[in-house]
Amino acid sequence: MIVVYVVLGFALLVGLYVVLIYNGLVSLKQRVSEAWSDIEVQMKRRYNLIPNLVEAVKGYMGHERETLEAVTRLRNQAMADHGTAEHQAQSENMLTGALRSLFALAEAYPNLKANENFIDLQNDLAEVEDRIQAARRFYNGSVRDLNVKIQQFPSNLVARAFHFTQATFFELDEADEAARRPVKVEF
Repeated sequence: MIVVYVVLGFALLVGLYVVLIYNGLVSLKQRVSEAWSDIEVQMKRRYNLIPNLVEAVKGYMGHERETLEAVTRLRNQAMADHGTAEHQAQSENMLTGALRSLFALAEAYPNLKANENFIDLQNDLAEVEDRIQAARRFYNGSVRDLNVKIQQFPSNLVARAFHFTQATFFELDEADEAARRPVKVEF
């Protein structure tokens, strides 16, 4: 009879341990989702600023139409992209490159650089870029925590049993060194 109680007690402890691990995994998965949502909010703010920036620039650099169209096209592509973090990062890298080109061209137009609206938009965009970086760091930290928990023993057994999968980091393309530098905002 004592053996039955010991076995039941052990089974109960194992069951409670599995529940604790499962709940921890669920919590980490929700943190990753929340962090991704924060990134999406900041990227939406960025996407909303870009048309205003393009409009402010249009009057000064009419013959730079190709760059303005590229920024608009890449912004629309990035907005429409709702894929994985890895795929979204590729879209964001291309948009960041186009924005760098836009700001580089703006250097050739002193009247534009002195325009108060353009300066305000640059400041807003720089602030949003900082927030996106902070949101990416939080997201990647949450992904790291989830992935470690999924890989560690014995939580890996519970993760496998309940089909938890590793999340993808939101990383810049290693081949694109220009994307590693922050968007240059000068006055």
